[in-house]
Amino acid sequence: MSTLALRGPARVVVLQHRRALWIAGALALAGIVLLTASVWWNSGTADTYADSGCSYLDSSPRCLAAFDDMLSHQAWLRDVLRYAGTAMMVLPAAIGLFVAGPLIGRELESGTYRLSWSQSVSPARWLLAKLTVPATITLVAVSVLTAVFAWSRTSPDTDRLAWYDTSTYAAMGTLPTASALFAIALGALVALLVRRTLLAMGITALAYGAVALALGAVRSSLWAVTTVVTPLNATPTGLPGSTLFVGSGLMAGEQRLPGETCYRNPVPEGVDRCLADHHVTGTYTDFHPASHFWPLQLVETGIVLVLAAAAAAVAFRVLRRSHG
Repeated sequence: MSTLALRGPARVVVLQHRRALWIAGALALAGIVLLTASVWWNSGTADTYADSGCSYLDSSPRCLAAFDDMLSHQAWLRDVLRYAGTAMMVLPAAIGLFVAGPLIGRELESGTYRLSWSQSVSPARWLLAKLTVPATITLVAVSVLTAVFAWSRTSPDTDRLAWYDTSTYAAMGTLPTASALFAIALGALVALLVRRTLLAMGITALAYGAVALALGAVRSSLWAVTTVVTPLNATPTGLPGSTLFVGSGLMAGEQRLPGETCYRNPVPEGVDRCLADHHVTGTYTDFHPASHFWPLQLVETGIVLVLAAAAAAVAFRVLRRSHG
């Protein structure tokens, strides 16, 4: 973002924190380069193995060495993706800490905000600039990072990480950007309430972590599950690969029973007797297939955006009540 194209408080925000913005940009670029290079390196190894004429059934020393080399590269790429997903998962919290601390909290604690307000900049306009500058940069940077991560994960030459894995899920789709916007609004609100840099950063981290944990705990209930019912003593079918398991149990007609009803150890009357007494006809399995990724993402994104809008609205209200 060029400061020449900015005017007023937004330009001041960029100039004040240009070093931090440059560092953040460099880290984002380094992450993109690392992911791209990792996929390219792994793809080259897989191509070399494919061109060697070997197969995993070939036990010759040359083929075994080539196969082990390919597997080691794939394992390395999975580790890179796992670490990248973890970094993407904590990125919104880091953005919120920056807003709560250096961006707003420090100015309120030191009183330097009065200089801006004395130069025909209203408190509302001042806060708007504090929110829109990081929000605009976040929309661009996080969107690019999530797109690169999603592309890296779907490389055909690697064993893909499960879409429902916590770090993977939080690094793809629309949720990372929405979470970052919520962290920005939350950091601003907390800073306006406590007006202390370190305290605002600590409370922001705890509040964001609590919201993230709560959403993670109810994630599987945000969209209707798919259920497969299997007759008693039959092999379960209809369970696709890469599914998020939600729950299972026994079916007694249309009634659901806990799985441990007749399979706890020991069962005094015997398993067969227990099943007959409870009129068990089969078992059920609730799960989310891979096709539920986007419905779950969009519902959770909507919740997070509502929380972000609410936090921003309360922040402006607190500012207006405190400073007219």
